[in-house]
Amino acid sequence: MPFVLPLLALAVFAQSTSEFMLSGLLPDIARDLHISVSAAGSLTSAFAVGMVIGAPLLAMLSMRWSRRRALLAFLVAFLLVHVLGAVTTHYGVLLATRIVAALANAGFLAVALATATAMVAPDAKGRATSVLLGGTIMACVAGVPAGALLGELWGWRSAFWAVALVSLPALLAILRSVPADPAGQFAVAGAGTRGELRALRSPRLVVLLLLGALVNGATFCAFTYLAPLVTDVTGIGSGGVPAVLALFGLGSFVGVGLGGRLADTRPVPLLVAGGAALLLGWTAFAFTAGNPVAALALVFVQGALSFAVGSTLVSQVLYAAAGAPTLGGGFATAALNVGAAIGPWCGGAALTAGFGFRSPLWVSALLTALALVLAGVAHGARRRTVRPGAPSAQDAPA
Repeated sequence: MPFVLPLLALAVFAQSTSEFMLSGLLPDIARDLHISVSAAGSLTSAFAVGMVIGAPLLAMLSMRWSRRRALLAFLVAFLLVHVLGAVTTHYGVLLATRIVAALANAGFLAVALATATAMVAPDAKGRATSVLLGGTIMACVAGVPAGALLGELWGWRSAFWAVALVSLPALLAILRSVPADPAGQFAVAGAGTRGELRALRSPRLVVLLLLGALVNGATFCAFTYLAPLVTDVTGIGSGGVPAVLALFGLGSFVGVGLGGRLADTRPVPLLVAGGAALLLGWTAFAFTAGNPVAALALVFVQGALSFAVGSTLVSQVLYAAAGAPTLGGGFATAALNVGAAIGPWCGGAALTAGFGFRSPLWVSALLTALALVLAGVAHGARRRTVRPGAPSAQDAPA
């Protein structure tokens, strides 16, 4: 793996930390800016909307630039709006910085995925993808708790300064290590925007994006409500919540590593077996959540399975979008964020309906089941349309 990839992952770590860290900073922000907690919560929603809209849009706009110029522009914009967010005293300005930060994050991740896969061998896209997504995992394991700790010690603004500071090494790495390609050259064979859009019409690609949204929705539905589950159902004290979240993150880190090893060589067995195991795991978790030993084991296992399957789906999107590497990465980013928004909303709806703290686990099981049904229907449809005796793509998950 090129040395620049871990440093690109460092930028992804900073950006993912920024996306998730507000959950521990909202009360402090609300008090400081004299707004309601619900108004402060809209900062998180604004970031999510910016990610979904910005990923394909910014990827498309950046196709006129070189990879290095695009990555630098997005990362500099991300860094500067965090500095502005750290010093502003106006809620409207802070809200605007969250939207711009999300757009910059989305554009950076889309181009970083295209850059990472272009810098490795054609059959190593899964490993490159797993390195970048490792930044998101480390944000969940270390970045978000560190942001909450900084907010507790020195106020919420210190977390914004920290995110900006962590982005600097990646900025220098891009300047030194990413090739200064001619502008407009990272569309395949000069295909340009129209060529990449045509390449995205593949039914297989659409299925992969839907599967990614469903699996990520299941992951973040359970993860979002993990704290009240382990305190109110499992019986673990609130002081043990950080350790439980870290256990999920550790499992996620293992899963991304597993996905990186197998996504390039055995994606179909990993997706089929992993998807079935995910469904069984969420169901078992819902039944055994009251048992601390079983719950802790399943927190780790489900974290590993979720990110092994999820990272493999992202790499398969990039394989399926070989003719659209930039927009493929953009749409993969958007699909993951659609899932990250819909999953917690569905889990929250189940809680509001009075189904208890186990209900998000059942929602995660339902979303995973929908993904398996979609994959099965797509696989059946493809078999009916493939000519007898024609070779099938080994890396097709559906």
